[in-house]
Amino acid sequence: MGIRVTTIGALLGCAAFAATPAAGQCLLCGEAQPTAAPPTTPLSIDVETTLDFSKVGLIAINQGGNVVIDPITGRRTISGALVDLGGLPVQGTVTVRGAPREKVRIDLPGNVTMTSADGGTLRLNDFQTSLKNNPRLGSDGTLRFTFGARLQVDGRSDGDFRGAIPIIVDYQ
Repeated sequence: MGIRVTTIGALLGCAAFAATPAAGQCLLCGEAQPTAAPPTTPLSIDVETTLDFSKVGLIAINQGGNVVIDPITGRRTISGALVDLGGLPVQGTVTVRGAPREKVRIDLPGNVTMTSADGGTLRLNDFQTSLKNNPRLGSDGTLRFTFGARLQVDGRSDGDFRGAIPIIVDYQ
């Protein structure tokens, strides 16, 4: 029994702008501080490489394990009743474009269900990125980062699994 876990594509993105304070705030608190206008440059997300766990197989039916892709090195770690069947695992790589030097918030999902052509499912979770705290677009308006995740293999499903990972990017 083999499980080929292939490219997870179709990253989704959206941009939201920070809300400005409402008129009529506390008049006893002193003069209102001017707030910066939200950036007018829309955010965009480009997927350079998609997350690919490559090929893994089961040692025993109905026993599973985990496959983890490190977001920085792209190294794949296999545990449980799984074996490496070859192929090249790849961490996901994303470029965000927007207003230069602006702070952004990037949210990845808690988990994603992957499906095969015959209806089998596997769960993808524990997403991690190469981002530092408080990410900011560069002076050229771009931010490039990589991401990885953990694939939970339950030992009951077989096939080529695919899923979509929604990524949400907002200005802060």
